[in-house]
Formats: sequence, C-alpha cells, structure tokens
Amino acid sequence: MKIGVFAVLFGGKPFEEALDYIKELGLEAVEIGTGAYPGDAHCKPAELLKNDSKLKAFKQAIDRRGLTISALSCHGNPIHPDGKLAKSHDAIFRNTVELAAKLGVKQVITFSGCPGGDPKATQPNWITSSWPPEFPQMLEWQWKERVVPYWKDAASFLKKHKVRVAIEMHPNFVVYNPETMLRLCEIAPGTIGCNFDPSHMFWQQVDVPTAIRALGDRIYHVHAKDCKIDPANTALNGVLDVKKYTDELHRSWIFRTVGYGNGESVWRDLISNLRMVGYDHVISIEHEDSLMTGDEGLKKAIGVLKGVVINAPAGPAYWA
Repeated sequence: MKIGVFAVLFGGKPFEEALDYIKELGLEAVEIGTGAYPGDAHCKPAELLKNDSKLKAFKQAIDRRGLTISALSCHGNPIHPDGKLAKSHDAIFRNTVELAAKLGVKQVITFSGCPGGDPKATQPNWITSSWPPEFPQMLEWQWKERVVPYWKDAASFLKKHKVRVAIEMHPNFVVYNPETMLRLCEIAPGTIGCNFDPSHMFWQQVDVPTAIRALGDRIYHVHAKDCKIDPANTALNGVLDVKKYTDELHRSWIFRTVGYGNGESVWRDLISNLRMVGYDHVISIEHEDSLMTGDEGLKKAIGVLKGVVINAPAGPAYWA
C-alpha cells in the first residue's frame, strides 16, 4: 500500500508547488480533483483533452517527482433533478473518464447521485424511512427510473475507456452504506465499485471491518478520514445532524484527522482488513478536520498511517 493525499487540500497553491510539498512530506501518490464538488483548481479535463502539450506537461509534472495518481475525483450528482446541473456533472464525469484513460489511471471517483422523488421534483430527495408508504414507492422509482438507467449507460462508457468508477458511500445520495453500494455494484460488476471512506461509516454506526469484508474486491480506492462521535450530543439527538460542521461543540459528530476520532488500534484493524480482502492500492488522506489547519491535520495523519499501513510479505510466508 502507498500513502497519498487528496490534493484539493492544496487548491490555493500552484500545481507544481503543491506537488513539491506532497513529495517533501514523503507521500507517494496524489488524488486529483477534476471538477464538480471538489473543484478543478489543478486539473481541468476539458482543457487537457484538447491540448496534447498541456496534457504531457501535466503528466510529466507528476512523473518527475516520482508520484502516482491514485484517482481522478469529480464527486457530483449526475442524476440531480435540475437538468442543467445534472448535465454539467455528467459532462465533467465523462471528461474525467476520458482523461483517466489517457493518463493510465484506473479509477475515477464520484458519488452515486440522488434524484428527486418523482418526475416533477426540482431538488434531490434522500429517502431513509419506509413510512409513510409514498417514500418506499419514491425510492423504488428513483432506482428504476433514474439510478439504474444512468449507471448502466455510464458503465458502458467506462468499459469503452477501460476505466472503473469508485463510488463514495455518502449520505444524501442513494448509495450511502454497504447495502446500497452492493446494489449499485450489481449493475456492472467489475466496473462499478467503491471509494471506501470510513468517516461516513463511523458516524452511521457501521462496523468498518465488517463493511470492508462485505465489499471485498469491490473496493477500488480508500480515503483516510476519521470521525469523532460526541457521546453527549448523540445521546440527546442521535447521529443525524444538520448543524454546520463548524459548530463542533453542539454537533453529534465531526470529521477529524486520522487518529483523532478513533485510535491507532482501530486504524490498524481497518488497514489489516483491507489487506485481507486484497486491497493493495493507495490510502489517500482527505483533510476535513475543522479543528486543525490543513497542514497540521495532514502531517498528523501521515504520522499515524506510517505506523499502521502494511504491505504483503516480500516472499513466501514461513508456514507456507
């Protein structure tokens, strides 16, 4: 396994300056945002696809520093009921897939998306309850009329370019836990898989090792981001929380850098279970800790991960 970083953290820096700093920190891989919610500060696929010299320079900037691209990320909502927004996010996704193919990157990361609850809806509808009865009816409509048709078509596009999609399980989208992730994977096994971000599992009270084993080789990419659950606020209000992330004192949970939500033993178990299901790619640090600067959070995450990341033995095990 390699340790990398989601470079949107350095969106305010020039690309090569950011790469120099990433290399200086001893990291080996970089995940690059290409638009939609992560933004495209360092990588604009439409521009690179039209200009071979810019594309070559972009690739050389990464290769020259001995870094690899773990994934291109365009987290968006390509099935949003606002047709203009959906079309924009879909175009970014498809341009990102084409760019990944040209760069030799195996996976593109995004969200599953979330449609409205019916053809006339103007906003997404994340359905999480089976009552009143119109809600499960809307949920089945979403999957049948929007989710499955879109991802069947997207899977054909991905296969054409020999690229996989790694869907991040995230609340407010139709894929938010292992059960919904596995349902989406069935649309195109081997093409649709998972970007495993444990932070969203922690606050939903999902047992992370169990989730990793259930998803198995469908895990194409991993984010290293932690989550701290506040026992007092959760005891009072549960884990569903719409307060701002910066209202840390009153939230039921907040995102933390690695090791500040769960201890090293949890992260050792997480990494070990990834190894057991055959994952041998990048652990990409995503910083969203509102209590630390990006630089501090990243360095602390690197410190923890360097102590827990493991790789396959170099030769036959002694018991073989």
